[in-house]
Amino acid sequence: MDRRKSLKLIATGVIATPIAIAGCKTDDKKSTAADDVKFNLDRNPDELKYEKEILAREKFFTKHEIATITVLADIIIPKDDVSGSASDAKVPEFIEFIVKDMPNHQVPMRGGLRWLDMQCLKRHEKSFKDYSHEQQIALVDEIAYPAKAKPEMKQGASFFSLMRNLTATGFYTSSIGVKDIGYAGNTSTQWNGVPEEVLKQYKQAYSEKELKECVSFDSK
Repeated sequence: MDRRKSLKLIATGVIATPIAIAGCKTDDKKSTAADDVKFNLDRNPDELKYEKEILAREKFFTKHEIATITVLADIIIPKDDVSGSASDAKVPEFIEFIVKDMPNHQVPMRGGLRWLDMQCLKRHEKSFKDYSHEQQIALVDEIAYPAKAKPEMKQGASFFSLMRNLTATGFYTSSIGVKDIGYAGNTSTQWNGVPEEVLKQYKQAYSEKELKECVSFDSK
């Protein structure tokens, strides 16, 4: 199964739910909710009110954390010939929204990001976002497959499972992701009857009654 098919399964809930991991609080200064983030989705008045309340809250992730999330998300779903990347689909903004809407994700996400940076600092004295792409991929490979992860990497594997699930959900519920899947939704159609050339081929024709009652040629 290729990467995008696997992620589509994650997004539809076929693959297991994420595992919570312990974390610690960062000392980085938080940014405020001044950015006017909007999700172009249909909402009833109560949902719009709730969404605005969530968006108005103080930013949870620091700039450093969001930068790391963006790198990870684009490793999980990079841009390709089919569609844009996870960050093109505003997955980092989606994850920021989710951790405020569902606070149970806050500790696992912050703890996982801190774990990732600590691993990088121990190895090369640089944070994950400052690693080269090759170094980032090498570390991700150690935590991307929980069943194969070494005991000392299990915490990272749990975090990456959560990150992968959130990324897939955010991507495949965005307009970019929906187009990637090829989902047309409840697209309205209009049947204007059997095409004229087919009727002629079989020497058939609509009666006046059929044209009046059964076939619509409304051009709207």
